[in-house]
Amino acid sequence: MKRMSFARGGVLTAAFLLGLSGGVVQAQEFKHEASPSIEACGDGSYDKAKSEGLAVGISPSPPFTSLNPDSQKAEGLEVEINEAAYKWAGIDKLKYEVMPFGQLIPALLAKRIDVVTALHITPDRKKVVSFGGPAYWYGPAIMVKKGNPDGIKSYDDLKGKQIGAIAGSAADEYLRKVGAEVVPFQTDAEQFSAVATGRVSAIVDDDTKINLFLAANKDSPLELLQGVKVPDELIFQYGYGYVRAGLRKEDCSLRAALSQGLAEVRGNGEVSAILKKYGFSDANLFFFPLNNK
Repeated sequence: MKRMSFARGGVLTAAFLLGLSGGVVQAQEFKHEASPSIEACGDGSYDKAKSEGLAVGISPSPPFTSLNPDSQKAEGLEVEINEAAYKWAGIDKLKYEVMPFGQLIPALLAKRIDVVTALHITPDRKKVVSFGGPAYWYGPAIMVKKGNPDGIKSYDDLKGKQIGAIAGSAADEYLRKVGAEVVPFQTDAEQFSAVATGRVSAIVDDDTKINLFLAANKDSPLELLQGVKVPDELIFQYGYGYVRAGLRKEDCSLRAALSQGLAEVRGNGEVSAILKKYGFSDANLFFFPLNNK
């Protein structure tokens, strides 16, 4: 049996020793060992963000990104992760703009917003925007009507079929590349309904989103296809690598500040705590879960 190593050179970390002392800290304070040092980057985007704030773009997709109708405040897993990074970077004035996902990159390029909270790297997106450091990860999944009436068993089987995806999403771009007849939707509810009514044979979307929907809708006529091998190009080229912030290419210093901020809040455990708050785990920190057994 393999054993997890907690030490280098025979010295146990202080964190592990504290963990052995018993008791769970209910209100953990997350510390940082580094502070921002972005001045050498050369452009003024970071300084502007610190003094004037940021316009941040999100799409309505709870529990990941949404605007609370009562408080009118942005909330969700991806909002909280990025806000932790902004806090580290000293950016405390945030204004959120909510729009359909497919409008986020055009709004960024038109300078209506300064950052897109959550994007994946795809070939088309790399041509027009830049990306911050890794925030967290999840995989793709195929959802079909129960019983899988169209007999879909692999991603290759999507070719030539009417398949739903959120307009402008990574799944949308990948499906067009492999020859599916993409039916674009603006909201999650629209695409789920389209599968249930047979308007599309399936949808491709985030496994986290689909699992949360099915858990909350036990009587749904939909199911997630199990045991389907995910093509490497879908992970490493077409949008299911790490979730990252999207920025304009010229905003080098802002990108550097946000990227280091994300690294710091991943490194100090804050992202892990946020993931667990929303029902996820440390497996969502990495492309593929680390096996420490």
